[in-house]
Formats: sequence, structure tokens, C-alpha cells
Amino acid sequence: MANLRLKIDPRVESVFDNYPPEIRQKLEYLRKLIIDTAQKTDGLTLLQETLKWSEPSYLTKNGSTIRIDWKPKNPDQYAMYFQCTTKLVPTFKMMYQNMFRFEGSRAIIFHMNESVPTEELVACITAALTYHKVKHLPNLGM
Repeated sequence: MANLRLKIDPRVESVFDNYPPEIRQKLEYLRKLIIDTAQKTDGLTLLQETLKWSEPSYLTKNGSTIRIDWKPKNPDQYAMYFQCTTKLVPTFKMMYQNMFRFEGSRAIIFHMNESVPTEELVACITAALTYHKVKHLPNLGM
């Protein structure tokens, strides 16, 4: 088990507070999944929770930023965003094309009434949190 330090920007809580209750519950689940995954990932010592583009964002030293958000213009869905210049989402599409819905090369889209494929999402989160260590591996080492 990694000895992970969590650095939390206090502004993130107010963003969660402003989501509608059912959305907040879904996004808090994604947040917990990111933190739990980081804690179980060897070599991670710090996970920073902050705001990027006013969205809860998660950063590690050797990783690629993960963001989570919900937008009122698409009220029945929420998303986990990845840097579109990485190989992350294209790799996820190749490996999990029947498991997730995607938005271009930047996001995995979740619908409110569907359950999240947790095991597969944890693999995606792990790849993002360790991206700069795995980007040279076939399928990001997944």
C-alpha cells in the first residue's frame, strides 16, 4: 500500500456543494475512486486535488491530470476528463469500446441511470495517475 499524501484545495469542496444532490453523489463516487486508486498505486506519494477550469482536478508527479464535472447543458450525464494530447482516451477506447461512452479524445461519459464499470475505470485512472511512467508501454501497461 502506497503512503499517499493528499493535498486538497479548500475551494474544491464549494464546487461539490454547488452540484445538485444526485450529481454530487455521482461525482463524489468518482472522487473516492480516484483517491482510493492513488492510495493503492505503487510509487505515488502525493495526490493533489485542485481546480482547473473550475472543475475538480487530480494531479500526481508522474501522471496526467484527471478532471471530473457535470454540465447543466447535459443534465443526465457527467464525465471524467483526461488531457486530449495524451494516448489515454484513445487507449481506453481500444480496450473498453463496449464498456464506456467517450467524448472525442478527452473524456469518458457516464449517464445518471447507469452503473459505473468500476474495475475498468480503476484501470483507466491508474494509467492516468502514472501516465509518464507507462506512456511508452503497449496499451499503457493496462
